[in-house]
Amino acid sequence: MGRVVMLVIGAVLGLFVLFTFVIPMVMWLIKLALIVGVIALLVFVAVTVISRSSRS
Repeated sequence: MGRVVMLVIGAVLGLFVLFTFVIPMVMWLIKLALIVGVIALLVFVAVTVISRSSRS
């Protein structure tokens, strides 16, 4: 009986940690990667436009 209770408590604690810490951390990393990607795209477009205008 004690083993089942500890299993349930462990499962509930695991879900709590998953939804409280892991999922928000993953969302933050995805958001950070998206922001870095947009900045890199803007820099790429700016360098391309400047190099084409200076060449002609």
